[in-house]
Amino acid sequence: MKRYQWMAVVMVWLLTEPAFASLNILACEPEWGALTKELGGDKVSVYVATNALQDVHHIEARPSLIARARSADLAVCTGAELEIGWLPLVQTQSGNSKIQTGQAGYFEAARYVVKLEAPQRVDRVQGDVHPAGNPHIHLSPYNIEKVATALAERMAQIDGGEAAYYQARAKSFLDRWRQAIPKWEKEAAPLKGMPIVVYHKDLSYLNNWLGMRELGQLEPKPGLPPTTSHLSDLLARLAKDPAKAIVRSAYNDPQAAEWLAERAKIPAVMLPYTVGGTDKSKDLFSLYDDTLSRLLAVAK
Repeated sequence: MKRYQWMAVVMVWLLTEPAFASLNILACEPEWGALTKELGGDKVSVYVATNALQDVHHIEARPSLIARARSADLAVCTGAELEIGWLPLVQTQSGNSKIQTGQAGYFEAARYVVKLEAPQRVDRVQGDVHPAGNPHIHLSPYNIEKVATALAERMAQIDGGEAAYYQARAKSFLDRWRQAIPKWEKEAAPLKGMPIVVYHKDLSYLNNWLGMRELGQLEPKPGLPPTTSHLSDLLARLAKDPAKAIVRSAYNDPQAAEWLAERAKIPAVMLPYTVGGTDKSKDLFSLYDDTLSRLLAVAK
């Protein structure tokens, strides 16, 4: 009798336990972790190397991250040198041949979009400038669409046995995404031409999509922290050409934005920047919903 009871328990476990994932994925940023989950469903196991409250430029190649990289079948990263300070060390130390640059198991999202702000020349005097162009590509919904298409193809290539599954998931996601874009654009109409000050050049694709006007940055140069003299200069400029808001991302220190907002008498707005940056931005759809909601609140 006990034998049959044990067999029954095993059968229940087999029927209720989710299927083992086909692909182990290392996502460099939360937006790509969210996208791979949309495309991969229960066929993927996703580990996200960073979170929305971290500056992805400055991540430590910690042992736990290297250990995760050892078992990854696919690394999904932004590229365009966004992760240049830590990812190459993770790749090397992992000893995982699958996720090395140039291999099918290494996917760079920035390769599939047209990048903004590519510098004519690169000089240390300019600050932390990205030679390949601005890597913060995920805040244009059209970029997400292009990356999703390419990523689904790569996942199907690596895991051919589940290719039809990934293709079906991609179609479902893209159908919903393409329906959401005109809705967002209609809602965002009041933002066109809205003047703002940003913290870092991480909102350029959002500004370009929505038609917002960037008056300046809190950083005196890309990657350098705000200084009192630079903020004072910005304050003087805003007296002549006012902004609607001082906008920062969730991972930015709020002190400089609040200092300038208080003196310029305009609101400081924190945007989630990526999935998990606020309580409401739980996936890519709600990331855009919450971002627009926060901007529209100060557009009136």
